[in-house]
Amino acid sequence: MPSTSHILRAQRAVSTQRKRALHDLVSLPGRKPIVSSGTPGYSAVSGHVVTVFGCTGFLGRYLVSKLARMGTQVIVPYREEDEKRHLKPMGDLGQIVSMEWDIRNEDQIAECLRHSDIVYNLVGRDYETKNFDYSSVHVSGAERIAKVAAQAGVQRLVHVSHLNASTSSKSQFYRTKAEGEERVKKFFPDATIIRPGSMFGYEDKFLNNMAVWPIWWKLNHSETKIRPVHVMDVAQALANLMPTSQLPGTFSLPGPNTVTFEYLLDLVSSIAYLPPSRAPVVPKRIALAISKAAQAAWWPLISPDEVERRYIDDVDVPGDWDKLGVVPDEIENHAITYLRRYRSAENFVRPVVFPARAS
Repeated sequence: MPSTSHILRAQRAVSTQRKRALHDLVSLPGRKPIVSSGTPGYSAVSGHVVTVFGCTGFLGRYLVSKLARMGTQVIVPYREEDEKRHLKPMGDLGQIVSMEWDIRNEDQIAECLRHSDIVYNLVGRDYETKNFDYSSVHVSGAERIAKVAAQAGVQRLVHVSHLNASTSSKSQFYRTKAEGEERVKKFFPDATIIRPGSMFGYEDKFLNNMAVWPIWWKLNHSETKIRPVHVMDVAQALANLMPTSQLPGTFSLPGPNTVTFEYLLDLVSSIAYLPPSRAPVVPKRIALAISKAAQAAWWPLISPDEVERRYIDDVDVPGDWDKLGVVPDEIENHAITYLRRYRSAENFVRPVVFPARAS
């Protein structure tokens, strides 16, 4: 005779079963119909197949996690075996499919996206190497992905750029981001271009770098204005594009507030209970000389272009968060989560005292 616990489990399973309806069927031109099934969540089947180029990066891991939690099959192109291992548990069995690729190989790109109904291009480079400069990644690479996606009949392409992308910028990073947008729109006119601000999170090179190397954030006397945005908010905005219809255009995703580097350094110091940095303000010409010399090292250090970016304010444009169904959160609400690790043992549980924000 079945026990009470078995009966309760059976009743719960029956009550959570959901019958399929017409809204579970999505038809795409030239593609097989998409049929979703199961209770929404990790073990559901959304019917969508998504390719996320740049999935092993900072933003990519959070986007893959959010897509997989929706029951989406996610193709994760990778270059190094160890870089994609953490992505496998993010989805149910068979939902995370890893495929090796090279951004210069169109055949491999085509193999990665040929079954997908939406493609995300998150590929980017903060610094140049002997094999990949800014142009080869942000311009040629983006163009190649857009061209192959168009040839394969992919219905939607989401290209992630930067809030400060501009062809007239002093920064080559920002210039190539803008050039990449134009190349993408040339081959995929209906592409969705997303321009997020500088992102913060667990693995960022933003708050973590301020806690370790505050001297490089004192450039321009820490007066540079920036609009930081939570990486989880950007990932959610990108994930919200998956079940929607085509949304062509360019969408800016800046943070909700504009702050200076000086305020952020005070914020890091206040939260981590670190003494204020006594490092001097390095003149720009000396910082450029040091950054050029640092390129001789085989590991990534601050680059001349990064020094240039520390002198450029974030553009003052309205955010398009409402069009993507997300309300961005302020940096003060999450900074403790990412900076507590820099506290000493005796200060680990002390309350946070926020610095005053300049009006």
